[in-house]
Amino acid sequence: MAKSENHTQSLLQTPLYHLGVELKARFTSFGGWEMPVQYSGITQEHQAVRNAAGMFDISHMGKFTFQGKNLISQLEKLVPSDLSRLQSGQAQYTVLLNQQAGIIDDIIIYHQGVDNTGTEKVVMIVNAATTDKDKNWLLKHLDLTNIEFQDLSRDKILIAVQGPKATGYIQSLVADDLSVIKAFGHLETTIFDQPAFLARTGYTGEDGFEVMVAPEVGIKLWHYLYESGVTPCGLGCRDTLRLEAAMALYGQDIDDTTTPLEAGLSWLVHLDTKGDFIGRSILEQQKTQGVKRKLVGLLTQGRNIPRHGYPVLSSGQTIGEVTSGTLSPTLGYPVALAYVPKELATVKQELEVEIRGKTYPTVVVKRPFYRSKNRTK
Repeated sequence: MAKSENHTQSLLQTPLYHLGVELKARFTSFGGWEMPVQYSGITQEHQAVRNAAGMFDISHMGKFTFQGKNLISQLEKLVPSDLSRLQSGQAQYTVLLNQQAGIIDDIIIYHQGVDNTGTEKVVMIVNAATTDKDKNWLLKHLDLTNIEFQDLSRDKILIAVQGPKATGYIQSLVADDLSVIKAFGHLETTIFDQPAFLARTGYTGEDGFEVMVAPEVGIKLWHYLYESGVTPCGLGCRDTLRLEAAMALYGQDIDDTTTPLEAGLSWLVHLDTKGDFIGRSILEQQKTQGVKRKLVGLLTQGRNIPRHGYPVLSSGQTIGEVTSGTLSPTLGYPVALAYVPKELATVKQELEVEIRGKTYPTVVVKRPFYRSKNRTK
C-alpha cells in the first residue's frame, strides 16, 4: 500500500519487518505499526492456515510481565473473570473494564506459577493499539510496592504458528512434549538453545502456538519455518480467519463503550465465584435487567459484503450497524458481526443490511460461523 515517506517514517516496525520486505509483502498501518497485510494473497494464506500451517509476525502486540506476591488477587480486581482458579501453566482470555464496564481491551493472562517464597509470575499479552493505554491503566490500579512490572513490547518477537500442522513444526524445535499442552496451556522452554515462551493460543480458530523469543532467535525461527514450508501470512487473512471464528476485534466489535455481556462474552463474567472488581455493579444490573443490545452473527446470501459501519435495518428502519464483515474464504458467502437490539438478536431473525445504497436480506445465525475440527480442547 502506497504511503508518503513521512507517514511511513512515523510507523513502528517489528524486528521481522525486513523479512517481509524480502518476501515482497504488501504493508499497511495498524495500531501505529507498519505491518504485512499479505504475502502471496489473502485467500491463499487463509487456506494455508485452515489446511496446513501459516505463520504471522505479531510482534506488534503488547507484552507485559509481572512478578510479586498477591499478584493474581490484585489482577482479579481489574477483570470480570475468576483468576483464582488458574493453575500454573494455564491462561485466561479476559477483558480489562472501566467503571462503566466498558472494555478497555481484551487480553490474555498467562499464569506462570508461584515459587517457594509465594512470588507469582504472570505474562500478559495485549493489543498493539492499546498497549500504552493498558499499561497506564494497570500501573494506576495495581499496588506496585511488591510487584515488579516489565514492558517487553519492543524487546521480544512474537510469532503465531497456526493450523492443523502447526504443532508439528514447533515440536521439531523443542524437547518438551507439546501433545500434553491443552488449549491456553503454556510453558517456558528453549528454541535454538535460547529461552522461549510457548502458548497454545491464537486468533485464527485453528490449533497452534504463539512463540515469544528474543529478536535474534525470532529471526532464525522465521527463516527455519519458512524453509520448512510454513506459509507467511499477513493481517488480511488474520482478519478473515478470526471473523470466521467470530473472534472480536478491539476497536470494531468491542471497545470502551461496549460491555462483555453486550458483546456475547458472558462466559468471561464470573459474578458468582469472585469478589468485587471494576465495573461489577454495571454487569450485575445488566444481568438482572438484561442488555439493550447484543452482538450477533449475520449471514448474507450472494457476494454483497456487509462492511464495518454499514447500517442494519428491520422493516426499513435502521436498528444497528455492522462492526466487521467479510466474504468467508472457507464458507464462500459473506458473514458479519453487528450490534442489534436484544429483541432482534435471536437466531433466524430476518433483517436487512444496507450495502452501497441498496438493502439486502440477512439473517441472524449462531456463532462462530466456522468451527475447526482440529482445535485442541
